[in-house]
Amino acid sequence: MLYKYLADLTVLTHFLWILFLIFGGIWGTKYKWVRITHIGGLAFAFIINVFGFYCPLTDIEIWLAKKYAPGTAYSGSFISHYLDRIIYLNVSDWAIAAMTVALCGFNAWLYLHKKH
Repeated sequence: MLYKYLADLTVLTHFLWILFLIFGGIWGTKYKWVRITHIGGLAFAFIINVFGFYCPLTDIEIWLAKKYAPGTAYSGSFISHYLDRIIYLNVSDWAIAAMTVALCGFNAWLYLHKKH
């Protein structure tokens, strides 16, 4: 049962991290430590997409899920897996990469145009 709770906690952490990457630029324009963390997270997301890797949280969640119930684990991208489950879309790796680039571009614009 511990593995199930840890897997669920990892999923929650992953979703919160994704939300931070999407909306953190708003908060990052006010606080330097948030901006540094946010830009680092965006850079990491960009790099793993460019090289075709998965987020380490994905691997941790899969490992924990397999420990709890081997039949419930999945393979592939965390984002694709949960977007498919939530809104029934087949999201390709290319689309995820494009969204990551767009998110990085938007946040670069946001940080460069913030009022000092």
